Amino acid sequence: MIIRPIAHKDLAALRQIAIESGPGFTSLMDDRDFLTRKIQHSIDSFARDVVQPGTESYLFVLEDSETGEVMGTTGIEAAVGLNSPLYHYHKSQVVHHSHEMGLFKRVDVLNMCNHYTGCSEVCSLYLRPAFRRPNAGKLLSKVRFLFMAQHPQRFAETVIAEMRGVSSDDGRSPFWDWFREHFVDLDFATVTGLTGAGNKRFIAELMPKYPLYTHLLSLAAQEVIGQVHEKTRPALSLLEAEGFRHKGYVDLFDGGPTVEAELRQIRSVAEAVECRIQTVGVRTPVLRRAKGQGQVLAVANSGTSDFRAGLTDQATYLPQHNLLQIPSPLARSLGLDDGGTARFIQLASAQAAANLDTVTMPGRHQQEYLYAH
Repeated sequence: MIIRPIAHKDLAALRQIAIESGPGFTSLMDDRDFLTRKIQHSIDSFARDVVQPGTESYLFVLEDSETGEVMGTTGIEAAVGLNSPLYHYHKSQVVHHSHEMGLFKRVDVLNMCNHYTGCSEVCSLYLRPAFRRPNAGKLLSKVRFLFMAQHPQRFAETVIAEMRGVSSDDGRSPFWDWFREHFVDLDFATVTGLTGAGNKRFIAELMPKYPLYTHLLSLAAQEVIGQVHEKTRPALSLLEAEGFRHKGYVDLFDGGPTVEAELRQIRSVAEAVECRIQTVGVRTPVLRRAKGQGQVLAVANSGTSDFRAGLTDQATYLPQHNLLQIPSPLARSLGLDDGGTARFIQLASAQAAANLDTVTMPGRHQQEYLYAH
């Protein structure tokens, strides 16, 4: 498996992913022109000489090394909300208190805001069901942090992730159903399609601008505020392990949580090791691992337009020399030569990856990493 920047040749696969992901996955829509523009914008962003984050959008694909098929996508927005507003609801509490009458009432409220304007966003993570395999989802998630660690000047100090909220297979959101009944008579698929295409004017025109007391919402809507889609839970767990936390901001349409972290404090950014590369043959003795070694590593080159990342459990890191020895075939696929600079992070132990190969994966395990945000 290799991660690389998206190219125009991936348009058909990207359209298929847009179809498979369904309503609520607002960063991708089944619209050829929209997706073509998105691919071109990503190509331009990778090619741009950047000293501070702007409107760049980086979209990566996970490619099967043997067949060339696109297995999934993952992306980063350099600075959100600059060209069009990024709206959220912030859930907080207000207190109504009358000392004279001895009455005290604490209630939850939702306030519309643009709190995250200018932050970077990790987004567009989708692993196609047919390609579920060990460490594929982890690679899609963590490769973004490898790229950010390599090129920190391209990103903001705060990084967010909008997690997909609760919705049904037929594209209905309990949270949005209440808003549709009282404010905006458009179905969930339509409003998410509009926002995905950048058409957010209706939010300012039709959505309530004053604080919403949550106890006035339907019980079904109240119950999903800050909750994630069942297929998004593994992705949320990954981000929480990286240090992302929910601070009360939720999506306007499905009530899903937005989580945040400081760029330099993200675990995979902080722990990524920059090193030199030595390429070796797969049968070279230096690759024979001692007891306790054998971690699965994600390794990335230092490029932008030619960025590549992949996995290996056949690497040896020599900290005293800051040298990572990797098999020659992997080095070639990543565009790395002897003495070149790379960065790596640990994904899992080799034994853990091997165990995944033998696990029967019904139910939740089968759904792991299908949706992220």
